[in-house]
Parts: sequence; C-alpha cells; structure tokens
Amino acid sequence: MQDARITLHPSQQRMQVRADGVLLADPTDTLELREPGYPPRHYFPRKDVRMDLLTVSETTTYCPFKGHAVYFSLGERRDIAWSYEEPMEEVEAIAGRVAFYLVVNK
Repeated sequence: MQDARITLHPSQQRMQVRADGVLLADPTDTLELREPGYPPRHYFPRKDVRMDLLTVSETTTYCPFKGHAVYFSLGERRDIAWSYEEPMEEVEAIAGRVAFYLVVNK
C-alpha cells in the first residue's frame, strides 16, 4: 500500500457553500486538505456552517489516514457533507470541521 501524503493549508479566502439557493457556509478561515488522487477539499469551521439545517445521516466511512467520518444531509440531499470528529493525529486540525461535496463558490 502506498503512503498517502495529506497536507493541510490554511486559507483566509472567503469561501461559500450553497445548496438550492440556501447559504450553508460562509467562512474566511478554511483548511484546504490535499490528498493524492482526490480533489482538494476545504474543511469549514463548524461555527460558520448552518448546522441547524443539516441532519446526521446513517452513512459513516473510514479512511486509514484520517479516521472515521460522519455524514450530513440537507433535506432530500443525502450525504452532502462530512466531518471527522476524532481524526488521526496527523490531521487533528480538521477535527469537528465540515467538508462539502457541493461546489464551493469563492
């Protein structure tokens, strides 16, 4: 198995996530996670995410480099976001942050 090299890059750029015209996140301090073979993903501080609109889904996954992820849905849109509540030590900075599959508008 190849070692995955995950890197985290703080971003001060304003990022927004919208679904069906609803603004779900609008922070200026995301962490961009880069992992070989995957597109870069921005992890949003939970305080800047409309968690009141998201519901925890039954989906969970495991990554040997990041740990266990829980997923969130928005109404009928299943599993549009995920979070590592207790990630591996190497990426502990993403703990509790939320990433989205939706297109992030800058």
